[in-house]
Amino acid sequence: MFDGYDSCSEDTSSSSSSDESEEEVAPLPSSLPIIKNNGQVYTYPDGKSGMATCEMCGMVGVRDAFYSKTKRFCSVSCSRSYSSNSKKASILARLQGKPPTKKAKVLQKQPLVAKLAAYAQYQATLQNQAKTKAAAVPVEGFSWGNYINSNSFTAAPVTCFKHAPMGTCWGDISEGVRVEVPNTDCSLPTKVFWIAGIVKLAGYNALLRYEGFENDSSLDFWCNVCGSDIHPVGWCATSGKPLVPPRTIQHKYTNWKAFLVKRLTGAKTLPPDFSQKVSESMQYPFKTSMRVEVVDKTHLCRTRVAVVESVIGGRLRLVYEESEDKNDDFWCHMYSPLIHHIGWSRSIGHRFKRSDITKKQDGHFDAPPHLFMKVKEVDAAGEWFKEGMKLEAIDPLNLSAICVATIRKVLADGYLMIGIDGSEAADGSDWFCYHATSPSIFPVGFCEINMIELTPPRGYAKLPFKWFDYLRETDSIAAPVKLFNKEVPNHGFHVGMKLEAVDLMEPRLVCVATVTRIIHRLLRIHFDGWEDEYDQWVDCESPDLYPVGWCQLTGYQLQPPAPQSSRDSQSSSSKQKKKAKSQQYKGHKKMTSLQLKEELLDGEEYSFLQGASDQESNGSASYYIKQEP
Repeated sequence: MFDGYDSCSEDTSSSSSSDESEEEVAPLPSSLPIIKNNGQVYTYPDGKSGMATCEMCGMVGVRDAFYSKTKRFCSVSCSRSYSSNSKKASILARLQGKPPTKKAKVLQKQPLVAKLAAYAQYQATLQNQAKTKAAAVPVEGFSWGNYINSNSFTAAPVTCFKHAPMGTCWGDISEGVRVEVPNTDCSLPTKVFWIAGIVKLAGYNALLRYEGFENDSSLDFWCNVCGSDIHPVGWCATSGKPLVPPRTIQHKYTNWKAFLVKRLTGAKTLPPDFSQKVSESMQYPFKTSMRVEVVDKTHLCRTRVAVVESVIGGRLRLVYEESEDKNDDFWCHMYSPLIHHIGWSRSIGHRFKRSDITKKQDGHFDAPPHLFMKVKEVDAAGEWFKEGMKLEAIDPLNLSAICVATIRKVLADGYLMIGIDGSEAADGSDWFCYHATSPSIFPVGFCEINMIELTPPRGYAKLPFKWFDYLRETDSIAAPVKLFNKEVPNHGFHVGMKLEAVDLMEPRLVCVATVTRIIHRLLRIHFDGWEDEYDQWVDCESPDLYPVGWCQLTGYQLQPPAPQSSRDSQSSSSKQKKKAKSQQYKGHKKMTSLQLKEELLDGEEYSFLQGASDQESNGSASYYIKQEP
């Protein structure tokens, strides 16, 4: 489609058959070619376009499927209606004694139903464009595209997130891939498309540039690759949609067919079943009203029964079964290690809060066990973890800290109850359950070797902390190194990559975040706009990490970075508010490492990473790491 923007173009005026009225048709330039997935251009021997517009109802479709010799109508009924209306219009004009105007001819060709249908289609197009624009407006004015462009950020690729939609079937989508997208540089009332190439990828989002703009980035735009408005090259041809060059560049070429043939030969596009794969990857097995066992957010040492209230992008909003107003809820991903099938706690010997509800409420049913994430089987028959053994563990009440910890109880199937030294409740209500293969527990000396600040037991005065001395003072032993999970997958993350991450201290929030450190499979996640003390240690395969654009794709609300001005003016109140949320999430919030530092050292320099002599090293944490054969 060029200049005239009419996909039903005839090279010359044509004569219709006997049952059609004759009408002059002004010659228009040839339409765009029909482009298939392999980049080939399909044209007709006579050089005419592959698309046509019905002169009766206005429907756009493939020209071969149209009726009449001149392919002017989409169906026989439209052809007959057109002929009938034309005859009536001619008779009426003769009775009135004057020839009908050109405008009257056009109006007389369409019956009232067709006019209403055309108007409804036009209104639907406008509404669809409005919805598209509304959907593109980020929460609170935040735009991933502007954020990445203005700071030259990079984002973690979708392939880093195996649990996310398309995470395992993303393929070789990369810069240079061509797609068909709506043409917004157009004044037509109907929705038309044009071909664009991917200039930059940021998670699910792609920076696109219309073909023909070369190095001109003035009309570049961001689009979610998995969105409903992006298609493989060839989709317009098979769907009967018009391809129209942007108005800004329509004068650049006189032969757009030749241009597209040259540009698309050898180019890559999306797989033809891409949209189907996206749809399939966003089908989630968990349904509302399913019952599960989940950690009790007020007492980490036990689980409770909860009911799935909603499912968004694989994230579950669980409402504890005894909640009367449904406000006592808990958010987690369906692959979270914190949820289990009904009966799990009893099977492994985990503490469980029995419900006062003696029977299931109407409509509630137990989630099938096969829906839950499976843990690796372990052999506990030989050398295994024992109560009292020491280790290092991420503190679930302060995820920015890795702490000195103790195994308090050994459960069945490889599960362990662990407590943080120096801050445990007398009744053990803050013990937490980790599996032996969990990436959140580490052998003694892990922090020292990897230059991570280890949080010592609260109140421990002998600093700098040394594991050899502590083990001797507490008359305890370190858990054998060989029992820990040492697998490090090729995760693909790099320092500085952007992503969307759950604030695990307030798990209903998904925030703009950055990878700031990588230790084997352990990632340090920083929430943009917040202080470093709110950083969290997260495993590279955590289901609480998502690609850029995940919130937009799934309809989940994204929390933007805190602006610098509000961060400076409201720092104190923000901290108090965030800490209050943390307390609400998982019981009593322990002191941050900064507060602990001030209390223990009265402002003196705080460091556990001082160099040690060879003699000291033999009795320090590194000794326990190196003893493994």
